[in-house]
Amino acid sequence: MSLSPVALAARRALAAASHSSHEGGAAKTWKILTIVVAFPGVGVCMANAFMKAQEHEQPEFVPYSHLRIRSKKFPWGDGNHTLFHNSHANALPEGYEGSDH
Repeated sequence: MSLSPVALAARRALAAASHSSHEGGAAKTWKILTIVVAFPGVGVCMANAFMKAQEHEQPEFVPYSHLRIRSKKFPWGDGNHTLFHNSHANALPEGYEGSDH
């Protein structure tokens, strides 16, 4: 399996670039990759998550007996809400808190 002269030259250049971290070339490469690839990628993921959150609908409440069991009250508030309770996403044993469900 012989490599073409272009592929061989590219292979040598990449091999040499991996060992030239003492000259600061690797740090510059990673900085450019971070700015050009990572930041836009995070931005696209954030935009996707924001758009998907806007489409979210509340699931229908089904009072299963094995879910939302309260053997004793929580030590804060009225004792029925969890510490990080979200009234739009988390149902109480009786159902959702909003007027739409």
